[in-house]
Amino acid sequence: MKKIILASILFCSFSTIIAQNIKGKITDSFKQPLENVYVFNTNANTHAHTLPNGTFILLDNKVGDTLNIGLLGFKKQIVIVDNSHVNSGLEIVLQSKTLMLDELILTEQLDAVSTITKIDIATSPVNSSQEILQKVPGLIIGQHAGGGKAEQLFLRGFDIDHGTDISIGVDGMPVNMVSHAHGQGYSDLHFVIPETINKIDFGKGPYYGKQGDFNTAGYVDFSTKDHLRESTIKLSAGQFNSLKTLAMFNLLEDKQNQNAYIAAEYIATDGPFKSPQNFNRLNLFGKYVVYTPDNNKLSLTASHFTSRWDASGQIPQREVDNGNITRFGAIDDTEGGNTERTNFNVVYDKYISDNTKLKANAFYSHYAFELYSNFTFFLEDAVNGDQIKQKENRHIFGVNTEITKDLFLGNVPLQLNYGVGLRHDISNDVELSKTLNRTTLIESVQLGDINQTNLDAFVGADFEFGKLTVSPALRLDYFKFLYNDQLQPALNTQSETKTIVSPKLNFFYDAKDNLQLFVKSGIGFHSNDTRVVVAQSGEEILPRAYGVDVGNIWKPFSKLVVNSAVWYLFSEQEFVYVGDAGIVEPSGKSERYGLDLGLRYQFNDWLYFDTDATLTHARSVEEPEGENYIPLAPDFTMAGGFSVKDLNGFSGGIRYRFIDDRPANEDNSIVAEGYFVTDFNVNYTFNNITLGMVIENLFDVDWNETQFATESRLQNEAQSVEEIHFTPGTPFFIKGSISYTF
Repeated sequence: MKKIILASILFCSFSTIIAQNIKGKITDSFKQPLENVYVFNTNANTHAHTLPNGTFILLDNKVGDTLNIGLLGFKKQIVIVDNSHVNSGLEIVLQSKTLMLDELILTEQLDAVSTITKIDIATSPVNSSQEILQKVPGLIIGQHAGGGKAEQLFLRGFDIDHGTDISIGVDGMPVNMVSHAHGQGYSDLHFVIPETINKIDFGKGPYYGKQGDFNTAGYVDFSTKDHLRESTIKLSAGQFNSLKTLAMFNLLEDKQNQNAYIAAEYIATDGPFKSPQNFNRLNLFGKYVVYTPDNNKLSLTASHFTSRWDASGQIPQREVDNGNITRFGAIDDTEGGNTERTNFNVVYDKYISDNTKLKANAFYSHYAFELYSNFTFFLEDAVNGDQIKQKENRHIFGVNTEITKDLFLGNVPLQLNYGVGLRHDISNDVELSKTLNRTTLIESVQLGDINQTNLDAFVGADFEFGKLTVSPALRLDYFKFLYNDQLQPALNTQSETKTIVSPKLNFFYDAKDNLQLFVKSGIGFHSNDTRVVVAQSGEEILPRAYGVDVGNIWKPFSKLVVNSAVWYLFSEQEFVYVGDAGIVEPSGKSERYGLDLGLRYQFNDWLYFDTDATLTHARSVEEPEGENYIPLAPDFTMAGGFSVKDLNGFSGGIRYRFIDDRPANEDNSIVAEGYFVTDFNVNYTFNNITLGMVIENLFDVDWNETQFATESRLQNEAQSVEEIHFTPGTPFFIKGSISYTF
């Protein structure tokens, strides 16, 4: 008996001396696992973040050590390590609270600039698919085809068109469409129901090993919610015969370690145009999440989206100036289209060992697209007009894997992450045709089948030298391009292959708990359209972009966070949209440099202010001075606003966005006018009912949402004219809503 007691004493004493790992799981009060909870040992200076299943493993702990446990939006906890934690693990329940800016500790975030977006979403929730991308600081969007077409994007001096220089993903599935019928990188995010978004992760520049094709100006990754705390039914109605219905149902309220919900959204509107848009969209989404007894996590999602619309197109400024049409009129009102997408996605998170984690997903998407446009009216065909049809039918297969290992290199903590991925696109009957009134086929310009494969591998590491973190990464991408031209008399498969290596190197320095400095550098790329690749015999398949950021995120006092960055980006090849052909063509080299500035201030627990500004100088490198402007590249953008949350049942806000005048052609002789637009929303909640009102363009300003310098000719004109053609922005638009939660 004495020997047993003595052994126990010796074991307890030994465990207080020898550092050991602690396993744990952190949940909220609804027993739902919490991801990215920060667990910090103040004695050993070791830390960990929880996985999506809420689990973590913290290295190098001794009995008596102090653990700080926290997550934005939850009350912090302090735990003193004892033998039970070492032997049996640690289970923590965090209580939610109002998310406050003063809780943000910069040393807890490797890239804190992205983290503050969580506060932005909490204080000003996303209410429409258009608003999803506008949550990314510095990103401006514009719609120019009746609400059904993907938005035009602007970021860091890029007119990205629909996605040529920004990589966009949802739950590990790519949104960008390679070799798309309308344009390279086309990114239609309308299949996402905004109320299902849980987190937005983003980064600017080509500095991230996990990001591949199209990651030059930046990337945006969206994550959907794993569970609903309550079910919701919502109805909205407004001007222009606008209607939206939303239903979200929690299917497994009382199930332990399982979640399931479905969501459905229907939207219809005629818009402010003289010719009704007849727009409608239907979204269906379902997600099931299960946690195994050993805390592995499996997620299954399925979604379907379909949309159709009519459009008034981009109208010439001269016809508005001479009074022939209004700002909301049309030259060819038979434009429009339809599109659909169906997705299946499986995501698996697993601890392979105490210090090794696996995250993997496999997905399949079916996508269909048909678009009718008329940019030049009667410039090419004086009898039938210049309407074009762009159409495709696509299947996408893919898988992504990532392994993360926590190690020590001597006394230096090291996190190693690496993985491989595959994306395979089969796009049949990719078509560009000349049509009349969307009914008559005049001529087939392009028609063919595209097969495109992208294999990738990456490896990265985070070395922690005290307050300095050094993060090198290397990415390898292999592409195979296949094209069968159906307009040729004999079958002839054209093919090209290309491999590219993209190194990255980032530095983060925690000067203080309230000041983080960073230097980011790296090489990224965007792929060219398969049809361009095979036509050029493999030249300029994967043009590179070289970038560097130097900046900081600073919290001078508890309620204020300021982030800034000076940056430079050199591109080996630009993409320029060619309106008369409806395609994106490659052009020459370019360089951009600029300044990003962001500010967030929390006045109190219900009033929050944020604003972001980007100043950019963008020029073509190979053209003479004065003729080297990059069309539609913005040189100054700003967006932000005030948000009110939970003030005696009221919430809402006022938001603004601004884009300066910018060159519309290479010599700046044609200028795209800037705009300043303000939106307003207010909600009042009592019991389980919320009444809401949204006003877009509160001050009813005339603004052009998208603009292009286009040469066109009207049917009654002898000569063509090159000038601004535009899609008008929404005028004063009010809608109300009522929602019920249960």
